[in-house]
Amino acid sequence: MSITITLPWPPKELSPNARKHFMALYKAKKAYREACYWQAVEQGARRLDAERLHVHFEFHKPTKRAMDLDNALARCKAGIDGLADVLGVDDSKWTMSMNFADTVGGFVRVTIKEAA
Repeated sequence: MSITITLPWPPKELSPNARKHFMALYKAKKAYREACYWQAVEQGARRLDAERLHVHFEFHKPTKRAMDLDNALARCKAGIDGLADVLGVDDSKWTMSMNFADTVGGFVRVTIKEAA
């Protein structure tokens, strides 16, 4: 079992380096979580009968500008929660791997597999 889903690039407001008012941050998190939930549903994601998952994130940055991989993942936290809502497997039960793609595009490609 392997599923590949394309999620939107997380907004700059979700960067750990952003200094936003807590209500603006809350709204950005909520909007991104919902967007990722519905993107996953539209691409065929559904509740999985699995206890553990391995999830690989491939970040296609919107520009060639330098970015830290850990910050890219942190920006996606709300989206990860939305994906976990769809899959029915809490993200505490995931192992993760990640990389930056060589191409730009402004999206996150997520590959999901059942973990052994």
